[in-house]
Amino acid sequence: MPAITQQLLRSRIGKICVAITGSTPAEMLEKAALAVKENPFIEFRLDYLENPLAALSKIKHFFEENTAATGIATCRRKANGGKFAGSIPAELEILIKAATSGFHLVDLELESAESLKKADIQKLRDTGIAIIISHHDFNATKDLDGIYKRMAVYQPDFYKIVPTAKSLSDNVTLMRFIERMEDHSKIVGICMGDMGIISRVLGLRAGSAFTFAAATAGEETGPGQIAARTLIETYRIDQVDAATKVYGVVGNPIRSSLSPVMMNTAFRRETVNAVYLALQATKVSDLIKLVHEIPIQGLSVTMPFKQEIMEHLERTDPLSAKIGACNTVLRAQDGNLYGFNTDVAGIIGPLEKRMSLRDAKVLVLGAGGAGRAAVFGLRDKGADVFIYNRTPETAHKLARQSGSHSIKKDAIAKTNFDVIINSTPVGMAGQKHAPILEAKDLNTRLVFDLVYNPLDTPLIRMARQMNIPIITGVEMFVQQGARQFEIWTGKPAPEEEMLRVVIHSLRQAAEAAAQEQHEAPPAKAATKSTPAKPAPKAPPAKPAAKAPAAKPAPKPAAKTPAKTVAKPAAKPAAKKSAAKPKKKS
Repeated sequence: MPAITQQLLRSRIGKICVAITGSTPAEMLEKAALAVKENPFIEFRLDYLENPLAALSKIKHFFEENTAATGIATCRRKANGGKFAGSIPAELEILIKAATSGFHLVDLELESAESLKKADIQKLRDTGIAIIISHHDFNATKDLDGIYKRMAVYQPDFYKIVPTAKSLSDNVTLMRFIERMEDHSKIVGICMGDMGIISRVLGLRAGSAFTFAAATAGEETGPGQIAARTLIETYRIDQVDAATKVYGVVGNPIRSSLSPVMMNTAFRRETVNAVYLALQATKVSDLIKLVHEIPIQGLSVTMPFKQEIMEHLERTDPLSAKIGACNTVLRAQDGNLYGFNTDVAGIIGPLEKRMSLRDAKVLVLGAGGAGRAAVFGLRDKGADVFIYNRTPETAHKLARQSGSHSIKKDAIAKTNFDVIINSTPVGMAGQKHAPILEAKDLNTRLVFDLVYNPLDTPLIRMARQMNIPIITGVEMFVQQGARQFEIWTGKPAPEEEMLRVVIHSLRQAAEAAAQEQHEAPPAKAATKSTPAKPAPKAPPAKPAAKAPAAKPAPKPAAKTPAKTVAKPAAKPAAKKSAAKPKKKS
């Protein structure tokens, strides 16, 4: 392209390109018309259409009506992860005709380019359109320099290199590659997969020319792709710069976590230049490498890493040391990692607003990180604690350590409790576990489910049906998150705003699930003789959404925990010993 044309194109391109899909031209154009109102940089995935060539005249009309729109034409073949079943010459024909249909860029896969003759590619170049040569590796992140050299032969206007992150550190590999390239502004680098979110949010900071996003959730064109509105509103991608501090929640699985929307809302509300990411991890060693490479300033630690993370910390607060589990990590100015436990505050606070815990008889389900926090926190308040775990040895060990009792499953129904607390992932969105308790086991005055997503867990539903008062996991979730925010920033947490955004997100999810359940029975009715059973599951979603809004009262529980965890010690004396860190602004 002539230099002046290249400059003009770059002035039109935004930071986010929204991928538009659809099974018909009408559907695709309808989605494009909605997308350009918020983001004029769009990609038409022509390979999603049965006859891409037939749609080009309508798309040309769209660009004539939307002159501010900048479009990429993509017709990715099935062999390269797309949907186009035609030949490489047929793909080239579509892209050449797209060049005369209002598009500004075309995306040609490296494999297609290598199969074409130079004269064929020159035909595409002669149209004057900007060319993106792309490569997608759906299996790994490897040999990025070699891929770049193969692309450079074609002198494209943009190099799109999209590997798959199989570890968190694969994101670092990609971003370091972009940073050291001589003209990294020509490179679009993204890691696919659940572990690739880091590159999707921080890739622009590393120098990626732009990134891709889905038009809406559920319309992703690649594994791990994020909706455009989420990138802009939750992750504030247009504001991420070199000074932006990075925080995250680490766990496995982590996809359903609402920590990113809650914490990013808090950062925005308190004008903190920070971004908070969901970090899907399989190994703590991989996480620690990422923490130092990015670097990451703080972590929320969830299942199954709350105990394993301890050995990687320079020091912890007395509570974490006692419990043997940590859910909050701070990377201090000395570069070392310090651990805290805010789970206890999140569990004890909501309970103390409702009852005295001294001599209360409490059943704790589970003996993992959250279970340990519940047990030790309750024992400190004078409660009589019973522990049930599916692995009895783990329950026995925790009982000995905390001065509690272990209990067998068949004894639960014969025992009366003041509180039953679920600290296991049973009932969590995306998890498939058999229920731990039956209705006959709920001989209790109160049920507290630490699972917050969904609002209406099976245990909460069962307690409601038996008219047993409940505490949802939302209270605990917001309380512990507020304490984390204070540890990291030294500022009071905007608890009401954090609570509001979490409940809003959960209500949306509950409504979507209810609608899916309501729509599902007709499809099953054709193959089953008793289609009536699925239908009754939909109604409980609405009452579930209302309950947490009235019960949480974050302010009273905030004061005591905040003082115990929000003051990190600047200079630790020895590993794993108690510390009282100073506030860090």
